[in-house]
Amino acid sequence: MMMNYRENDLAKRKYFQSGNLRLSYLDFGRDCERVLVMLHGYMANARSFSELAVRFKDWRVISLDQRGHGWSDHPPGMEYARDDYVKDILNLIQSELGGHPVTILGHSLGGLNAYQFAARYPELVKAVIVEDIGAEINADFSFADKLPIRSASLKELRESLAIAGLRAIDYFAESVFEDELGWGFRTDLKGLRVSVPQSNGVWWGDWLGSSCPILLIHGGKSFFLDTNQARRMEERRPNTKLIVFEHCGHGVHADDAVGYFQAVNVFLTDCGQPGEG
Repeated sequence: MMMNYRENDLAKRKYFQSGNLRLSYLDFGRDCERVLVMLHGYMANARSFSELAVRFKDWRVISLDQRGHGWSDHPPGMEYARDDYVKDILNLIQSELGGHPVTILGHSLGGLNAYQFAARYPELVKAVIVEDIGAEINADFSFADKLPIRSASLKELRESLAIAGLRAIDYFAESVFEDELGWGFRTDLKGLRVSVPQSNGVWWGDWLGSSCPILLIHGGKSFFLDTNQARRMEERRPNTKLIVFEHCGHGVHADDAVGYFQAVNVFLTDCGQPGEG
């Protein structure tokens, strides 16, 4: 379903300092006390949530370009440790959002960062929506080594994704841009070699380390999260609700934007944060 965007739906690009990095975010700018922070996955960016963000009319939606993605800086020393991502969220909340508790929605990498942040800074988190990421992660982004730094055309760049063996071409093409050298990815491709191995691991301690309400959204056709593990995550953690979108893949928010919004909206209402009517 296509959304009709109005001028006041368009987000403002803003920046803040996190350590030695200048990070960027999109502020959908509604004058609301309730804040929903959105965190994208690997090789995506803040605009990946644009269609979803405009549906939350009664929220101030903040969509972050995480380090090494979008318009945010690439860490010069390849600082992509788990603590680096978590501290970026902390700095965003403290410097840009008045240090007040927020609700966090994260997809893939963003979901891991969201539930780890909730475990470490529970006083700053009201609720979390985790999209298609597990407590046991073993991701393989070695395909990034096969991608060109620049391509002569957008068509050629998209073909490079197919040659690398990727099926979700549209998802990974979200981060492309053009400059005087040609078409490339805004993502720090070399940084993926450092970041992904540090995201892989067994994170049950962090998953179980918070008590706030969590909605776990899983795509039944996902290549990233096994349904059995998703069910274990719901069973083992109190105050957790699992919703499986049987016909969706890893990017549920893109595959079924309407159903995704409805599920999140009901969850927020049930945990005392009324959503859209």
